[in-house]
Order: sequence, then C-alpha cells, then structure tokens
Amino acid sequence: MVAAYTRTQIRLHWIVFALIALQYLLHEPIARAWDMLQSGVTPGFSPLIAAHVLGGLLVLLFVPWRIALRRLHGVAPPPAGEPPLLQRLAKATHAALYLLMVLMPLSGAAAWFGGIAPAAEAHEAMRLILLALIALHAAGAVYHRFVLKSDVMARMLPPRG
Repeated sequence: MVAAYTRTQIRLHWIVFALIALQYLLHEPIARAWDMLQSGVTPGFSPLIAAHVLGGLLVLLFVPWRIALRRLHGVAPPPAGEPPLLQRLAKATHAALYLLMVLMPLSGAAAWFGGIAPAAEAHEAMRLILLALIALHAAGAVYHRFVLKSDVMARMLPPRG
C-alpha cells in the first residue's frame, strides 16, 4: 500500500472517467445505428458513432495499464478507523468497476463488429450497472469527505505545487 497515488494513476483515473462520460453522452447515436442495423439498414458514417467506438477502445486499452500501475505502485490504505464493511464495499465496487470497464468495450465490439445481439443486450444491461457503480463510487467519495472527514477524495486530485 502507498500513501498516495502517482500522477499517472491520477491522470488515468480522470481520463478513463472522461471517456466513460463521453460513452454515455454518445449512447443515443450508436443505439439508433444499432436499431437500424437490426432492421437491415446500414447506417452511414457518423463521427458520433466513430467517437463511441474509439472511446470504448481507449477505455479497453487504458484499463490494463491502470491495473498494472495498481499492482506496481499499490493503492492508498483505507482511512484510519474506516469500518471494515465500508472497506469491503470499496474493494467490491472497485473490482466491479474494473470488470465492467473491460466487459463493456468487449461486449460493444462483439455487438457492433460481430453483429451479436446477445452481446448488445448484455452491453445495455451493463451500461445501467456501470452507471449505478459510478454513482456509488462518487457517493462513497462524498461520504468520506463530508461525513467521515477523510482525505479519500483528495487522493485522486493532482498534487498541488
């Protein structure tokens, strides 16, 4: 365990967050294009669809890097006095987030490039689960900051100076 995250870990966290946020913003264009494909119509080129596909690919590329950095540098320890239940919840949430950050692009690619409808259905279901996990992750950070008065939220901010 480490006291703080490296600059690279922090940057990758926020880059992946921005990419995932972009994926949600670009959901409707690719969903409409998927519906067109399912009804036998080939959609024309759309930069919004291309951006969604590229964003998913980038998430898939950055996640193994993030995992490697976690193994190389470790993670910051839980705040002193954090209840064991919250520690387990945090670990489970992080594990699920990483799993979905891999499964989402893979299922999206299988659906989009392979035309695999069950992959598209799984992708859609995971989209909602991922959103719930992101909300839980953010709520946990806010809870730590304002209720437990810990520095957990500050750990993912760039160091000052």
